[in-house]
Amino acid sequence: MENRPAASRIAFLQLHLLVVVFASTTILGHLISLGAPSLVIWRTAIAAIGGALLVGLVFRRSVLPPRGAIPGLLGVGAIVGVHWMAMFGAIRLANVSICLAGLATISFFTAFTEPWLEKRRIRPFEVLLGLLVVSGIVLVAGFERDRLPGLFLALLSALLAAVFPVLNRRIVRRQGMDPLVMVVWEMVGACLISLAVLPWLEGPGAFLRLADWRGFDGLWIVVLALFCTVFAHAAHIALLRHISAYSSNLAINFEPVYGILAAALLFGEHRQLHPGFFAGTATIFAANLLHPWILRRQRASAVSVSPQ
Repeated sequence: MENRPAASRIAFLQLHLLVVVFASTTILGHLISLGAPSLVIWRTAIAAIGGALLVGLVFRRSVLPPRGAIPGLLGVGAIVGVHWMAMFGAIRLANVSICLAGLATISFFTAFTEPWLEKRRIRPFEVLLGLLVVSGIVLVAGFERDRLPGLFLALLSALLAAVFPVLNRRIVRRQGMDPLVMVVWEMVGACLISLAVLPWLEGPGAFLRLADWRGFDGLWIVVLALFCTVFAHAAHIALLRHISAYSSNLAINFEPVYGILAAALLFGEHRQLHPGFFAGTATIFAANLLHPWILRRQRASAVSVSPQ
């Protein structure tokens, strides 16, 4: 028991390293020229195949989950697929910065979705910190009226991203499932939902049109599928054993900071930013720093008043 806080701190540091990987997802999404459903189909198909080969050939384990777990994993994967389609759609309709600004509202949504799904009371301070993040997002977004459709898609993506980590946390804690196996089946679910909506958004078989591919699309998709999906999401699921989904998503609010800075360096998006960006960035950092501090204070208070 004495090692649990130390394990949580290590997990939190590892999570922040993963945030850098997550931030690169939107950068790669900007570089790839395919439409959002086609991009998600290729990303998830390659990730599912790559993850299955890794589990079966490298680790010599079965890729089959426990009996009865497949429908739940496919369902979570479908949520992930819609989340990614909304995210990449937001990049197309707006830009990387606006997309990441909308995604940083994940903590606000998680303050409600995690208590609802885990059947616990809402923590008022998490709601307040979520609202603090929202105020930072407003400053970062800067009322970009011509990019509102992209921002709304990013908010939808954030709402869905507030759901599936909680579901994954429940699965990994109750069933102790291999994170890589979970990723494989969730990628299958994400691929299936993307194939289902493809005819309405891009036309049947659009993901097979080679004429839509440009430059290094193939390379970027492989990097996105194997590094940013198989590795990053398996590591994230594993970390959910030690930290709450809310703490996870609040840490991931650093993603817009890293991503927006990267977009400024790579694509010159800093020319579209305003002074409110810096105030919003500081607000997001403040929320991330306040959350673990408040939790520590609450735990210390609980220990001090508990019967000896």
